[in-house]
Amino acid sequence: MSQDGGCYTWIWTCFFEYSTPKILLIRSRKVGAINRFIQAVIIGYVIGYVCVLKKGYQETDTVLSSVTTKVKGIALTNTTAMGLRVWDVADYVIPPQEESSFFVMTNMIITPGQNQSHCPEIPSATANCSSDGDCMAGFSDTRGNGVQTGRCVNYSASAKTCEVLAWCPLEEDVDPPEPPILAAAENFTVLIKNHIRYPKFNFSRRNILPHINSTYLTNCVFSRTTDPDCPIFRLRDIVSEAQEDFQDMAVNGGVMGIQIRWDCDLDMPESWCVPKYTFRRLDNKDPENTVAPGYSFRFAKYYSDGEVETRTLIKAFGIRFDVMVFGKAGKFNIVPMLLNVGAGLALMGLFI
Repeated sequence: MSQDGGCYTWIWTCFFEYSTPKILLIRSRKVGAINRFIQAVIIGYVIGYVCVLKKGYQETDTVLSSVTTKVKGIALTNTTAMGLRVWDVADYVIPPQEESSFFVMTNMIITPGQNQSHCPEIPSATANCSSDGDCMAGFSDTRGNGVQTGRCVNYSASAKTCEVLAWCPLEEDVDPPEPPILAAAENFTVLIKNHIRYPKFNFSRRNILPHINSTYLTNCVFSRTTDPDCPIFRLRDIVSEAQEDFQDMAVNGGVMGIQIRWDCDLDMPESWCVPKYTFRRLDNKDPENTVAPGYSFRFAKYYSDGEVETRTLIKAFGIRFDVMVFGKAGKFNIVPMLLNVGAGLALMGLFI
């Protein structure tokens, strides 16, 4: 009982005790200078870096964005396969609308007049033959162009390949034309309409700024020096700002990134919240690795004379432009300010 009573007494005494730290005064210019220097560094960090540079007194929100694009331009070509032809936006923008991106065809390999018939396969390890026994009826190579009929036929005067049921004549495996067929695409323009919102602050904005009117929008083209707010961009200028040559890129195609950054200080006037545009090439351009360069795909245009369905196959090379929107907005809030100032004072307390 006496031990329990002593324990309770000790706990009771400790609960109502109050102690203060001892203060040691050191009279030394060297130690005092170091102490004041550390305190100055902490004050500079809290005020200069946390509060001023990083705006630690603000609450922040990330951007929500939507993007639509509209390409304009006309090109005139004269090729053996298609003759004299005018190309407009309905011809070279494929598909007409994408989510935050658009594709502009700059070059092509055209195979006109294809229909479902029999023709010799293009020479390859699985298609080369010397007799019908080398061909298997019904076999289809995933890298071939059709289904084998089981016959071995002449591909040329010196080569024989298996006959296939396919869209004939087959597309020739050749390099894309150089210079590119749609070289005039460098002068095409694109209107980028970007709407952004910061839901936490109920703040909305778009890149067609309030001072832009219809007359200005009809005549302007983006320029960093003369028209930095214009939302209409010439394709050649986009590629040039990424330190690339449009005509070289147009041969095999590629992928370009259009980056729009909205960094807004909502404690300042709303007119200060404007987009900043930057451009860069996104696909790999390695001079030592030239296998399968660029960007390409195939599509066909079909027509019929009432009996036979015919198509024109186009292997399209071009540039895909991806529009990427980034941003952060900040606005004064007492809670983050107190948290950051309190953290600074706690750090300061270690050296007082």
